[in-house]
Amino acid sequence: MSQFDARNISMVMDLYELTMAGGYYSDDLMAESVTFDVFYRNNPDSGGFAIFAGLEQVVEYVENFHFSKKDIDYLRGLGIFQADFLQYLAGYRFHGDIYAFPEGTVMYPNEPILTVVAPPIDAQMVETAILAQINHQSLIATKTQRIVRSAAGRAVSDFGARRAHNMDAAVYGARAAVIGGAVGTATLLAGQLFNLPVSGTMAHSWVMYYDDEFTAFKKYAEKYPD
Repeated sequence: MSQFDARNISMVMDLYELTMAGGYYSDDLMAESVTFDVFYRNNPDSGGFAIFAGLEQVVEYVENFHFSKKDIDYLRGLGIFQADFLQYLAGYRFHGDIYAFPEGTVMYPNEPILTVVAPPIDAQMVETAILAQINHQSLIATKTQRIVRSAAGRAVSDFGARRAHNMDAAVYGARAAVIGGAVGTATLLAGQLFNLPVSGTMAHSWVMYYDDEFTAFKKYAEKYPD
């Protein structure tokens, strides 16, 4: 379950994850253990390293992974899954172990950054969501770290919500930015959920409302002197 709404996000997976899981089930591969390693091949923008982020959301996802009755009804309606497999999914919970770097760790291409050790069904079904969380947040954390290094000691804050790909990306992107070295964020929900410092200035619309820039800046400074 997401931290900031009531959706069941267990179904954030590619269809083939579930068809493969169904195949493992029908072949009775329930007791075997497999190892899935998460790694990446190239650093973003040819940088020298990347920053690991997104682990907290991976853990949250795995701990809350389940299929609701609505999910099972939808899957049954697709007409491609066996009834006994759907019954198995109705009571499913993740069984396995996850090993990972601490968030904020420097990482390099072609090394395992997160490892899932679990039966093949379990490892397969969580693959899509794990990659989505790690890829997005690690990318933001890495970019932020590069900006922080270029800022040479000057404070860097996240103001990325309005350019994020959606509202979830805005909130988790803010979190990742702080992991990457930002001192805070302008996104209030991220500040509330993750106890991040929040900050902001004023928009151009404020300046446009007043007759001149001096008045606009003076009014804002009087109301918010800090």
